[in-house]
Amino acid sequence: MKISREIKTGIIVIGGILLFIMGFSYLKSTSIFDNSKTFYAVYQNVGGLQSGTPITINGYTVGKVQEIKFKDSSGKLQVSFSVNNEFEFSKNSKAELYDTGIIGGKGIQIIPVFDGAPMAESGQTLQSSLKPGLTELVQQNLTPLQSKIEGAVTNADSLLINVNEVLDAKTKNDLRESITGLNNLVKSFQNSANSLNGILASNKRDLEGSIKNISNITDNFSKLSDSISNAGLPQTMRNLESTLANLNIMLAEIEKGNGTMGKLMKDDELYDNLANSSRELDLLLQDFRLNPKRYVNVSVFGKKQVDYEVPENDPAQTIEE
Repeated sequence: MKISREIKTGIIVIGGILLFIMGFSYLKSTSIFDNSKTFYAVYQNVGGLQSGTPITINGYTVGKVQEIKFKDSSGKLQVSFSVNNEFEFSKNSKAELYDTGIIGGKGIQIIPVFDGAPMAESGQTLQSSLKPGLTELVQQNLTPLQSKIEGAVTNADSLLINVNEVLDAKTKNDLRESITGLNNLVKSFQNSANSLNGILASNKRDLEGSIKNISNITDNFSKLSDSISNAGLPQTMRNLESTLANLNIMLAEIEKGNGTMGKLMKDDELYDNLANSSRELDLLLQDFRLNPKRYVNVSVFGKKQVDYEVPENDPAQTIEE
């Protein structure tokens, strides 16, 4: 069958159009027969994100960035990207912008959420978030440190200025003299230490003998302590404590006036009676010594007994009076 020139021309034109569409789609990193879902995310700054950048979920590539454009006059950027239908996630999932490497490059990863909400559908705008990169983290951590260092340097400058103002010529001279005196003091201590070392070296034998004597004395005290312990001193001390306790009880009873000793110490009438009795006994003995005839009258030859006459200075009469 012979094909006319017009049909051939039409086929070539249609083929050229198809090739142009396919080439244009390839250059835009889109596929004509792609049935993936398209989602949107809005960012304040995309940090150099490019079309065709892979979209990942848990590190697995599930799509790519299709287009980046300004959303409105506010300057915010709307990113459209495709995600294949192999994986479904909630509409509350986030599209996070992150650094793909240390030296730069941005990518988008889907952080899926499974909260029971309806699944995300093509054409919806997902929540966006920004994950700080290494450079941003370093800057965030270095900024406070930089401020502290600047403040420390400023304070150091102020301190040096104040020190220079305080340290005038006279103060500097006094400080030099003080340092010189301190050096002399250290040298004096060094000389004293050297002299002490010499004394210790010259009397080393005497010191060793003294230390040995002290050791012997300590051993003797230890032996004496063992001897005292073996001699029953603890039991003796316990008996002494018991005796002292009983003595304290007895003294307490005497203090209260109980018993014979207590009555003798506390009963004034008994004391007076004993004092009077002692006095009368003394007078009786004195009277017996001075006037024995009053009490004893002996007649050897049967002589009539003579009545006793009381002397004028009779001690008994004095007592009665």
